[in-house]
This record gives sequence, structure tokens and C-alpha cells, in this order.
Amino acid sequence: MSILEDLKLQYKIGGVAQKLIFWNIGIFVVTALLQLLYITEVWSFDCYDLVALHSDLSYFIKTPWTIFTYMFVHAGFLHLLFNMLVLHFTGRIFTTFFTQRQLLGVFILGGLFSGFVFLLSYALLGASSIVVGASGAIMAVMLATATYAPEMQVRLLLIGNVKLIWIAIVILFLDLIQLPVSNTGGHLAHLGGALFGYIYIKSLKGGVDLSKGISKIQDFFENLSTPKKKTPFKTVYKNTTTNKSTANRSSSTTDKDKSVEQKKIDEILDKISQSGYDSLTKEEKDFLFKVGK
Repeated sequence: MSILEDLKLQYKIGGVAQKLIFWNIGIFVVTALLQLLYITEVWSFDCYDLVALHSDLSYFIKTPWTIFTYMFVHAGFLHLLFNMLVLHFTGRIFTTFFTQRQLLGVFILGGLFSGFVFLLSYALLGASSIVVGASGAIMAVMLATATYAPEMQVRLLLIGNVKLIWIAIVILFLDLIQLPVSNTGGHLAHLGGALFGYIYIKSLKGGVDLSKGISKIQDFFENLSTPKKKTPFKTVYKNTTTNKSTANRSSSTTDKDKSVEQKKIDEILDKISQSGYDSLTKEEKDFLFKVGK
């Protein structure tokens, strides 16, 4: 099996987290190549202008799709590597308690929510910046899991067993203390995603699954891509007309005659379905013609 075929197989049999990792890596490679062409002046357009989320609302109105695309774009290899490792880690824990569909829903909605938090925060601050990366969406997944199962023990390298809630608290604390220092937009997006993860679990416990909307969209696209099964062609001859003479003739037929006639019709229809109409004898064709009047 070639590397390409192996990757296709891994994508096909993998869960949502693995598919998201594939998508993020693929998009990173494409954007990195385009940016290289832009830097070397072979390509005259900065692709980040079309995919990164800008805090400038006037620019965002012109590129509204960036509220979605920004969460699949990364600023560098280390940025991508760290996010994908955390996504793999949190995705596995999340699906211990929830479904793959819910994972996709929390990831997408968490990313959208963190993007809007970024936009609103910068509008209030009167500042300007851009944000890229899946961190906000991943934080939504992590906080959702930590809120649902705070006492879950996670084994960390060189540290040992740690409760999941403490891992989440430490990450949130790091985001908070770095807000005024650097990458303010990124940290705001992280906190927005974390807030959505908390809201998701509280809503779920209240009987409302906020991820259902994403599941319905997923169903729609899956139905479009799944070919409908074709049923074998079968010719059926059926009397669709009823007239007065037929009704009179039927009323004069005994139950026994009806049974014999129906049996013969069934046998002829079975023969047609197996061998086609041309396999019928002249007598059988005449009989069908007679009952079809």
C-alpha cells in the first residue's frame, strides 16, 4: 500500500478529531505555499487577507466567511503542531463521554463563538488585529470535557496523574496573565472558546444539545455525497382502469375463481420478473391482455 493510499484509509476510518487534523494540515500546506509565492513576489496577493479573521468590522463585513476559515489556518509549523497535539488529546477524552458528531459540533461552534468574542472585544477596545488558529475551538472541546468530568484523571509525562479540571484551570490562567503582554486577540479567542465549552455542557444538562444544528448540516452534506441505491428494474403489468363491464364480471366470479385467477397472474408476473415479458407464451400473453381489460 502506498503512502497516499494509507493516508486515505486513515482519513476514512478515523474519527472526527483525526479528520480535523487532516484538514488543518492540508490547509496549512496550501496556505504556506501561497504565502511563499507571495513573499517571493511570484504571487501578488496575501492569502491571509481572505482567510484570517480581521478585527476591523468594516473589513469583516466584506469577508464574513473568515469567521469560519480562520480556525483552520495557522501562523506557523509550531503553532499548527501544538494545536493538533492538543486536539488529538482533547478529542480522545471528549469522545469518552460524547459522540463524534457532538465533537464536531462543539469544535465548530466553539470556533465561531471565540471568533465573535474576538471581534466584540476589539471593537470595544478600539484596537486592530487579526487572529488565526484552531485554539479557540480546541479550548471549547477541552472545557466542555473538564466541565462534564472535572475529576477525571489524566496521566501527563513527567508529572503523573492530574485531574482534568486542573489542566483546564492552568491553561485558562496562562491565557489570562498573557492578555496584556502579547497576542491579546489569540488569548481572547481562547477564553471565548472556553466559555462556549462551559455553556455547552450546562445547556446539555438542561436538555438542550447546541451541537444538533451542526449535525443536521453534516447530515445534509452526507446525503448529497452518498449515492442512492438503485432498485433492480422490474416490469409490472397492472390493471389501472376500472369500467362497468369489469365490475359486473368481477361480481359474478366466485371466490374460488378469483383465487385461481390471482394465482395464475402471480405466476406470470414472477416469470416476467425473472425472464422478461418475451419469455411468456402466447396463451399467457393473451391471459394478461384479457385480465387487463
